[in-house]
Amino acid sequence: MIAILKIGKMTALELSQDLRIPEKEVYDHLPHISRSVGARGEKLVIHPAECLKCGFVFKDRRRFTRPGRCPQCRETHLEKPAYQIYQRATRKPLTLKRGG
Repeated sequence: MIAILKIGKMTALELSQDLRIPEKEVYDHLPHISRSVGARGEKLVIHPAECLKCGFVFKDRRRFTRPGRCPQCRETHLEKPAYQIYQRATRKPLTLKRGG
């Protein structure tokens, strides 16, 4: 999962499909991944969810799970949050070196 998140941002659903595990299990792994990459000088960034009706952005939300409804318009049609691992100092996506 860490290697996938270093390549680009993905939602929990996309991760679950790639890894063939339940979406709920992805949410269980994200806090552990955050701590693991933090110890290596990297950061797991949450690209916030957004309400598709009124445009409210959940920018201050720190939980990894997706929100249930918009606090502004109470709509439940939300764009899911996405996750990506960045180098802490540059905030650029990490690149994986392939081959020896």
